[in-house]
Amino acid sequence: MPPSDPAPSAPRPTLSGHLAILRADHWFKNVFVLPGVAVAVHIDRSLWNAELGWRLLAGLAATCLVASSNYVLNELVDAPSDRHHPTKASRPVPSGRVSVPLAYAQWLAVGAAGVGGGWSLLGPAFGASLLALWVMGCLYNVRPVRTKDVAYVDVLSESVNNPLRMLAGWYLTGTSLLAPTTLLVSYWMVGAYFMAMKRYAEYRMIGDPARAAAYRKSFATYTQEKLLASIVFYASAAMLFFGAFLMRYRVELVLAFPLVAMVMARYMALSFEEDSAVQRPEGLWRDGRLMLWVVLCAVAIGVLLFVDVPFVQRVFPPTRAA
Repeated sequence: MPPSDPAPSAPRPTLSGHLAILRADHWFKNVFVLPGVAVAVHIDRSLWNAELGWRLLAGLAATCLVASSNYVLNELVDAPSDRHHPTKASRPVPSGRVSVPLAYAQWLAVGAAGVGGGWSLLGPAFGASLLALWVMGCLYNVRPVRTKDVAYVDVLSESVNNPLRMLAGWYLTGTSLLAPTTLLVSYWMVGAYFMAMKRYAEYRMIGDPARAAAYRKSFATYTQEKLLASIVFYASAAMLFFGAFLMRYRVELVLAFPLVAMVMARYMALSFEEDSAVQRPEGLWRDGRLMLWVVLCAVAIGVLLFVDVPFVQRVFPPTRAA
């Protein structure tokens, strides 16, 4: 009788596995810090000074560390449900390439470095923004709260990271002013729109309600129709509050509305594709049309924040802050 093949060895924790759960490829999401910087400098031009460069680099680095701490926690607590997902089952934790006790230490150490470093270098307001970002990661992932499991609350609690990143950008400039509430709410709702689109693309891709619910508990409540209805709500609320902000602070931004709409429309179009990239935002840069609209939109908003357009001010006279 020929000798039988040896049983495959069980996966072992590796350095690459522990580095992978930091999700450095997701750090690009921290560009959402930059609008907070831009708006703060627009409102108080004295913030544009020699210190802003290093403050920006230090703030982005601290924010990336806090985001990675949240990603590590997400990887750890989601490992059991990830085994039901067609592709996430190969992630480092469910595939056995991570030491769970060491990963929990990694979560705490990286989070403490981000919050503590940001607090000591850039001040308590910036540090508090990062602490709030870290705490929301805990509430999103950890039982008994675990907002991730509750339909609609999952989207709203995840997307609140958008205004928290904006606040981080706002306060890393050193300003003592309060950020405009209308802009923060608009930023929150834009994030909810993108997150709900991600949920919709995931739900469509799984294609089986029972398997979807095993992967993500909130999918037991969601349907494609409910997700689409929520997407319309988030998009409408985002534009309402953005309009309220620009009429009070910077009416020229009305010219950027068509570009903002094109970004949102292209993102929605992508969600209808098979195995949509919307499920994996880190790969969206490969879609040339989306990136074109994103770049045009970012440039337009950046210019319109600082360049006066008298014609627009005559057509839409702004309401100035008291």
